[in-house]
This record gives sequence, structure tokens and C-alpha cells, in this order.
Amino acid sequence: MFAAATSGPVRRFFAGIGLLFRGLGMWFTSPKIMFLGAIPALIVGAMYTALIVILLVNIDAVIAWVTPFADGWDEPWRTATRFAAGAALLGLTVLIVVYTFAAITLTVGDVFYEKIWREVETRLGTAPTDSEPPFWTSLRRGIGNGLRLLLNTALIGLSLFALGFIPIVGQTIVPVLGVAFGGWFLAVELTGYAFDARGLTLRDRRRMLGVRRSTTLGFGMAVYVLFLIPFAAIFVMPAAVAGATLLSRSALAPGEPDVPLGNQIRSREGDVGTP
Repeated sequence: MFAAATSGPVRRFFAGIGLLFRGLGMWFTSPKIMFLGAIPALIVGAMYTALIVILLVNIDAVIAWVTPFADGWDEPWRTATRFAAGAALLGLTVLIVVYTFAAITLTVGDVFYEKIWREVETRLGTAPTDSEPPFWTSLRRGIGNGLRLLLNTALIGLSLFALGFIPIVGQTIVPVLGVAFGGWFLAVELTGYAFDARGLTLRDRRRMLGVRRSTTLGFGMAVYVLFLIPFAAIFVMPAAVAGATLLSRSALAPGEPDVPLGNQIRSREGDVGTP
């Protein structure tokens, strides 16, 4: 049991991880709806697997293309530079792939993931009852939010790509930063259902999740890491939507106890700050 209403960012970080595991618990309590949520992840995952295979097959040519300045260098500098470029390119690719996988899967499986979100909200006792916005309004807002998040993700990814050329730093600190930023963007993306249903903007979402920075990062980074495991994303994706709903509620209604998803839970905290 992880309690978000505890002192210390480390404990709140692990509370965020706990939210994902609570979402994974829905595979035992609601297997049918979770299985439906795994179908879009399987379809999108198959497409991404094909693209990644194509990239890996042509990785040498791609690395040579992004490092033309090293063509005339002597060894071992040329090999070392291109090794660093390969590692940096891999990190950038992983960051972009993980985020876009989540965004595209949510779009493809919107009907299924909305059911998962509403199921969690209903179990917690306070699902939004307001009428939903018109389809085109919702679609336009979703695309706009997704593009803004993608732009931010790409800018951060390119910055990390550049830092990846720095010896030692590029192979140690940069991967950790990649997981942290990737986890943050995933958490913001996955919590969209709960915030949008309450008429809140993307700016509101980022601000309210930022107030619970440690818990948000714990949840998002756990999802990010599990997405890196081959085929795990198929089963993690629906659980991530469920866990993101719990995270959203901790941000939307701090101080109020939640009705249990299976056992009595509380997911409230007071972490102040922004990522």
C-alpha cells in the first residue's frame, strides 16, 4: 500500500508507482474491459515494431547521415563519435516512440479507454455527469493538446540528443533525464480523460499535476520503463489509463479519501513544484 499523503518526495514518488500497480490490478477485477483496452495497443504496437525493425536494419546509414562531419576523421575519434551519435539517436527515438505510441493508441482506442476511465471514476463514486462536448470540439481540442505535447517532447528530445554527444554525460545522465521527461509527458497525456471531462485545459492539467510532481513522475516513469519491455505495453496501456485516473483524482480533489478500487485507498499528497 502506497500512501500519497506522506511527507517526503521519495515516498510520494513510490506512491505514484503504486498508482500504476493499482491500475494493473484491474486485470484481475475487470479482465474483459482491460482486454478490450489491450487490442488498440496490440495494433499500434505491431506498426511501431515494424518501424523500429526498419530503423535498426538501417541504423549504420542513419548514423553516418547525422554525422557527416566525422567522415574524414581518424580513428578512434570517428568510431567514438558515431557510437555516441548512435546512443543519442536511440534515446531520442525511444522518447518520441513511447510518447507517440501512447498518444496514437489513445486515439485509436478512444472508446475502450474512455470506458476504462469511466469505470474507475464510477468505482470511486464521483464520475463526471456533465454532458460531453460536441465530437468535433472534443476532437479539435484533443489534436491541439496532442500536437503541443508532441512539440514539447520533440524539443526536449532534440536537446537530449545534443547532450548525448558529451562523453560520459551522454551515456549516464542523459538516459535518466530521458526517462524523467518521457514519464512526465506520458503522465500528462494519459490523464487527459479526467481533466477534459471536467472542462479543464492542458495548462490546467500541467499545473495541477506539477503541484504533485513527485507522484506524477513516479507514475509516468514507471509507465515509461514498462513500455520499454517488449510487448509489455500491450498489457500496461489499459492499466496506465486506470492508474492515470487515480493520479488525476489526487490532483483534482486533494484531501478527500477515495472509495477503493479493490481495497481502501487514499491518493492525496501535498508535493509542491513543477517538473
